[in-house]
Formats: sequence, structure tokens, C-alpha cells
Amino acid sequence: MKGSAKGRYGLQLMVELALQAGRGPVLVATIAARQALPAKFLRVLLGNLKTAGLVKVQRGPSGGCELARHPSHITALDVIEALEGHLGTDSLPADATHGARAIRELWTRSTEAARTILQATTLADLAARQQALEVDSHGYSI
Repeated sequence: MKGSAKGRYGLQLMVELALQAGRGPVLVATIAARQALPAKFLRVLLGNLKTAGLVKVQRGPSGGCELARHPSHITALDVIEALEGHLGTDSLPADATHGARAIRELWTRSTEAARTILQATTLADLAARQQALEVDSHGYSI
């Protein structure tokens, strides 16, 4: 499964917010620098994530963004669908014939498997895994 930049960057943004959860709002510029992502694009993503009720955004000198819920209550599927729409088989024709039926079945099964994994994975899970990987690759926690 190849995700779009929206989905990948959105997950990176949300994992960074999960890592910073409980510390108050985080500046977009800080997230952009830590994740090596374009701040302008992150601001666009934040609009969609705010509309979906996944983040809170505060303006002003002490402003920034933070998760609207605890990281254990937001799934990777929540993030992907907030940014890219419903993850499903909608793009395949319902009246597929012959060989196309087999392809539709394959696509349906693979999409269902992806949905199951994304639904079972929370931002807390991803943040914990990210921290473990940073320790493994550097020998110390960042």
C-alpha cells in the first residue's frame, strides 16, 4: 500500500503531537523542523485534522496545536480518513466482469486488511514505536 504525501505527513504530524501530548500547544514550525516537513503543508493538513476533531489549534503568542483527544483514542485510520477520505473500494467498478472480478476481490481483501491494521494502531502505539526506534538507532532516547 503506497500512501499519499497527505497521509504520510499527516501521520508524522500526529505522531509528533502524540510525543508532545500533555505539554501544551506545539508550534507548527517546531513540528516542521523536528520532522523535516514543509510548515506550509502542515498548516493545510491541520485544517482538515481540526475539522475532523482530531486536533485543537490555538492562535496567538502561546498558540500552536495539540491533540484533541488522548493519543490512545486516535487511530491511524482516523488520521488517514480525515485527510484522504474513506479508505475503501469505492474506486473500483461494481459491475466488474471476468478477470476484473478477481482483481476487485483482491483489492477488497487488501483494503479490508489495511483498514483493520490502521484501526488497531493508535497514535500512542506509533509514538511508543517511534521512541523505541530512536533509541535503537542512536543508542539513546531523543
